[in-house]
This record gives sequence, structure tokens and C-alpha cells, in this order.
Amino acid sequence: MNLKALREAAGQIFRASLQAVDAADAVRRHLAREGEHLLADGESYPLDSIDRIYLVGAGKASGAMASAVEGIIGDRIADGVITVGYGQVQPTVRVRVQEAGHPIPDEAGLRGAENILSLVSSATDRDLVIALMSGGGSALLPLPVMGVGLAAKQDVTRQLLACGATIKEINVIRKHLSRVKGGHLAAAASPARLLALILSDVVGDPLEAIASGPTVPDSSSYADACAIMSRYALEPTLHPAILRHLHAGLRGEVAETPKPQDPHVARVRNLLIGNNLRALRAAAERARSLGLCPLILSSSVEGETREVARVHAALAREVRATGNPLPPPACLISGGETTVTLRGNGLGGRNQEFVLAAALEIGGLQDVVIFSAGTDGSDGPTDAAGAVADGTTVSRARSIGLEPIRSLHENDSYHLFQRLNDLVITGPTNTNVMDVRLILVG
Repeated sequence: MNLKALREAAGQIFRASLQAVDAADAVRRHLAREGEHLLADGESYPLDSIDRIYLVGAGKASGAMASAVEGIIGDRIADGVITVGYGQVQPTVRVRVQEAGHPIPDEAGLRGAENILSLVSSATDRDLVIALMSGGGSALLPLPVMGVGLAAKQDVTRQLLACGATIKEINVIRKHLSRVKGGHLAAAASPARLLALILSDVVGDPLEAIASGPTVPDSSSYADACAIMSRYALEPTLHPAILRHLHAGLRGEVAETPKPQDPHVARVRNLLIGNNLRALRAAAERARSLGLCPLILSSSVEGETREVARVHAALAREVRATGNPLPPPACLISGGETTVTLRGNGLGGRNQEFVLAAALEIGGLQDVVIFSAGTDGSDGPTDAAGAVADGTTVSRARSIGLEPIRSLHENDSYHLFQRLNDLVITGPTNTNVMDVRLILVG
């Protein structure tokens, strides 16, 4: 394969991975109706014993998920509310859709969270609540504890996203500042039965971390939240209301999040319906069909984006030089979610920064392509899902007056790849299972 063919193959492989984690298809794989029975992975919910079904949800994929659920039991849904990101609306009949801000929560998200909490709180022991949760749900369900306003929540979100904390760490703090996250939504729905369908965007698929676990009993504590604050030296800059609440929780003056033994979460079933590994396996299948030898490295890659990029670039050089860990034509595949510590004032996201950092390491290599994109179609505060580069990227950038090293230092990968026409732009994909990274060696 020459360079042009490799770049085209990368796009095809990524599209195949997206198709495999389509949110509506995921719902239909796990939820079905047979007569007067609703079946969720083999467990039956007799519809004649249910008075009302409420459908709620939040996340980038929740619109597509809600549309699929309506296609299965639309006639039985009494009411519903979901919150999605701006531009991610899918057609629904019985479910009200609230568009809201992501990754920084806004007033629209606050209204959506209030409506969702109000609806589930009205459920009785003869009702069924179906909750649809996917990545982005943390920002799209911003209902702070009393005494903490939205502005304080927005500020802590910005600081957590910029300091290099992992999504699991960020969500521990979010859960202890929320009236819906960390199992609180499930507790509010009690005594109704609750069935949650969850699409994972967190490494390792820990259910309590996805969308900050609104329907999942929480194993973390205020002590964990305060330890994370200390780890990233956030205390001097956090809003006083945030600090007061977390310290009060640490002293035992504020109730903890619902734990597994809490009777209010006893009638909850949480069902994982899609994850990053499924996307990577589909990518490997498509790569093989295109004549490449695929190898899935891991679906659990975390760490600072630039460091992860250097490791991937080293693998590209090794394949080219020695044929290890597999001979060309090869496609190395990885997933997960890296982090970026912001140092500059540029524009970009973790996938674009990964590709730029890797491009600096593979300059001059023949027929090597680096590709990375978010399955949700967005990468940081940009309209791109990611970017693609090859051994000519650095020289092409310098030929038009750009300095890739400076762009990396300024966290300004977006403008460099925009000038090179190497951004990956998909628009909203209505799914979200973290990132797909590809190394193609012809």
C-alpha cells in the first residue's frame, strides 16, 4: 500500500469501528419485546404488571438510544426526558429532548437534570424507569448539591479538565457535588424498578464512572474526592462553596453517596451495552479485509497524550525497521482515553495532540500513517473528531510557515492540521466509546 492508500484505509477502518458501536443498534442487541414481556439480556419485565414506564437519560448517545427504545416499546412509555449535547437531537415521539452544553455544563443542562429528577421521583413500586446513560452524561446532568451554584460547578469542571486528571478522578469529584450522580438518580427512583442501559466511554468499563454513575451505587468517598483535589493542587483555586461542601463531607456532616448496601438502590439493574473494545475489534476486521495485518494493542490506554504518542510512534518505527511486533503491511490499533495537561493557549484536543506529537517522531518515515479520533465525533472544544498524519506532515507544515514543535507547546494542534487539511471531521456520531488510534505501515 502506498501513502495515499494507507490514508484512505485509515478512514475506512475508523468508519467501521463507528458502525460497530452505533448506539441504536446497541440498544436493539440487548432490549427486545416479545408480546407482553420486555426482555433485557434474558431478564423479563412483564408489561402487564407495570403501570407506567418512564424513559430518562443523558449523554452524547442518549438521543439515538431513546429513539431505539421508542421503536421497541413506544406505546408503553408514559413520559420521558433526555439531555443531549447541542446538535445531537434524534427524533422521538414520547420523550422530551433537552439540548445542553458539553463539556462545560450550562443552564439548559441544569433544567434537563431538574426535569429528569422530578420525573423519576414520581415513580411508584409498580413503575419501571429505563435510564439511558452514555459518555458526556456527567456534563449534561449538572444538578449541584444545595449551596453550590452552576457557576462554581462550571469553574471546577474547567479546572479538572485542564489539570491532567483522569476521567475517573474527575467523576469522583463530580459525584460528590451532585444530586443525581453517584447513584442519587437511582435512589430518587426508588421504590420503582430501574433498568439502565449504559454505553461506556471510560477505560475498563467501570459502571460507576460512566456519566458519573447516576444509577450505580458509588464506592468512592469524600475522602477520595479531597485526595484528588490535593493530588492536583486544586484547593487554592477552587470556588469556596466547592471546598466547603467537600470538607463538610470529609467531616461526616454531609451524607455520602448511595453505597451498594443502600436499600434505595436494591431494585436497579445496570446493563453495559457497548464499549471501546467492540469498536477496536471491528477496526481489526476491516483492516484485515483491506489486506493489512491487524493487532489490537489495548482498549485501556491512558496517560499523558504526548507520552502515549511517543510510544505509538516507536512502534511504527519498529514495524518499519524490523517487522516487529508484526510485519508490514500492518495496522496497530489502540483505544482508551488519554489526557492533556494544558500549557498553551491554542486550540485542539487529545486526539489532535496525539497525532501531532506522533508526527514529530515519524518524520521522514515512508508509508507510515498515524490516525486518532474520538468516536463521539468531537475532540476537545473543536469541530473535529481528530486528525491524521504521516511521515511528510512535519515537512509539509514547515513548508507553509508552521512550526509543529511550537504548535505542540501551545496546545494548538487544530490550526496546524486545519492548514494541512488533515483534520478528521465526522460531525456528531450519536455514540461515544472513547477513542480509536491507528498506526498503518505499508
